[in-house]
Amino acid sequence: MNALPLVTDFVRTDESAFAHIPDFPYTPHYTEVGGLRIACIDEGPRDAPVVLLMHGEPTWSFLYRKMIPVLLQAGLRVVAPDLVGFGRSDKPTRPRDYTYLNHMQWMTAWMQDKDLQHMTLFCQDWGSLIGLRMAAEAPQRFDRIVLANGGLPTGTTPVPGAFKIWRAFAQFSPWFPIGRIVKTGCAEGLSPAEVAAYNAPFPSRRFRVGARRFPSLVPTTPSDVERGRNEAAWEVFKRWEKPFLTLFSNRDPVTRGGYRIWHEQVPGAKAQPHSITRGAGHFLQEDRGVEVAQSIVNFIRANPVPRAQPDPLTKP
Repeated sequence: MNALPLVTDFVRTDESAFAHIPDFPYTPHYTEVGGLRIACIDEGPRDAPVVLLMHGEPTWSFLYRKMIPVLLQAGLRVVAPDLVGFGRSDKPTRPRDYTYLNHMQWMTAWMQDKDLQHMTLFCQDWGSLIGLRMAAEAPQRFDRIVLANGGLPTGTTPVPGAFKIWRAFAQFSPWFPIGRIVKTGCAEGLSPAEVAAYNAPFPSRRFRVGARRFPSLVPTTPSDVERGRNEAAWEVFKRWEKPFLTLFSNRDPVTRGGYRIWHEQVPGAKAQPHSITRGAGHFLQEDRGVEVAQSIVNFIRANPVPRAQPDPLTKP
């Protein structure tokens, strides 16, 4: 991986913006990476198995407030970062600083700084494009993977029409109300306080550059610059024998049915209790958060990982 990108033009959401966030009493922890501050929630026993919760577009770790208590009650350590450009993390103001590779470098450096090991990855939306690559490039750090409403596109398969509409809206609409956008992706909607919580990190358009930029970074053509690296990650997953679970929802027009390729190509997905989360939209963490969290707990308990065995995916 190349040297970390150095970003000097960025904004930082004032802590006062988060003073009235509902049901999210967790203290943020900060790591500086390439001149940027990355925030995360880090709760639970330090020596407990880690569940890494990766959010997507245009949310932040607040998305996991319904899941975190269930995971903590099960005795797990929960780590939920805010991607660069989102939540409490710093937000570059130049569109060119937002690239898929830059995000990979930032989050990989963050993971290494925290020295996270024995993780169960839960990823959704852009959290999967980044999180799955993190797992493929450092498989020795991950014990299990749970994928929901996401994937790892290489630009060689058709793009859903709903995604094309969303990408055009993010790029050209003069109006970009993040809280209402998240609400639209929830089958059961959001309260006014929850909509305000999703808006909180983005007080002006300078703070929303990353949120607008993300849809255009998804590989959608064979000539995409990240195609090769995503295809290399797929080669890792074709040999991935560690437990791999999918928890897609039935009311997401973008990713519906996207679990099939993982069931077919990932050895670790065989004979796992994959399920379709009914009555949930794109943001199933909002619609069925407790149910999803309990599925993760059950998955971890049913798939203990022997510590004495070498990782078959780790190069000697």
